[in-house]
Amino acid sequence: MSKPQARSPRQVVAPKASAEAAVLQELRPGQSVELLKELHILTREGKLNQDSRRKLKQVYHLFQFIEPLLQDFSQNDHAPTLADHGAGKSYLGFILYDLYFKALGRGHIYGIEWRAELVEKSRLLAQRLGFERMSFLNLSVADSTDAAELPERIDIVTALHACDTATDDAIAFGLQKKARAMVLVPCCQAEVAACLRQGKALQLTRTPLAELWRHPLHTRELGSQITNVLRCLHLEASGYQVTVTELVGWEHSMKNELIIARYTGQKKRSAAERLRAILQEFGLEQGLGVRFGVE
Repeated sequence: MSKPQARSPRQVVAPKASAEAAVLQELRPGQSVELLKELHILTREGKLNQDSRRKLKQVYHLFQFIEPLLQDFSQNDHAPTLADHGAGKSYLGFILYDLYFKALGRGHIYGIEWRAELVEKSRLLAQRLGFERMSFLNLSVADSTDAAELPERIDIVTALHACDTATDDAIAFGLQKKARAMVLVPCCQAEVAACLRQGKALQLTRTPLAELWRHPLHTRELGSQITNVLRCLHLEASGYQVTVTELVGWEHSMKNELIIARYTGQKKRSAAERLRAILQEFGLEQGLGVRFGVE
């Protein structure tokens, strides 16, 4: 009688190795693990916590929209330029450089941030990583338009969660620099809501539409909605084709609107007319007309 064959022992995967493999599956091909550790997106042990996973998901999703623009603007040996406004810790800039600019071998990223300590940290990190074609400027978005350190033309302007009017300043920067594309994720917005609040009593007597912003919560929400609508019309009137979509799922961020504008040179007269009409309808033309290009 033959003896039963011995079963081969099951392969046991160490928990640490299994965890590292799971993290690597979430990273894009070619992504430097060391960079993510330096940015504190990954821990020194290579782990990814929930908050870091959320940040990485947002940046990766944004990269999916920016990469095709970079590919287009890199044709014929052109060196693409990108200005990232309100750069903060420059998560977006560093990951864009690591995943695209590094292999391309040309082009430049400018990180613009008003907090000096974050600018200095980004400069030191870029030096340590050998990311030579990254510059970091200690400027507000508004002041960057006339900064001598920046070129006259910028291909792509980004602003990820630039607060309140900083997004409008980024748009003004892009228009002056004749940007070929703008990728914007607006954040908190208070200017339009404040204007609506000031004229609320008068508007309530003039039109039933004022009920849309009679309550303070509605004033804030409608102000945010109107602001982004005005921005899109302003861009279309300035010769850009505009797409509005979600950045990520609402469970990750409530400030989730992604505005992508690509220059076509076809300035829409109808967009300018509707922009002016909306400003008049909501009583905003005196306070915001200049900001949105309405004299």
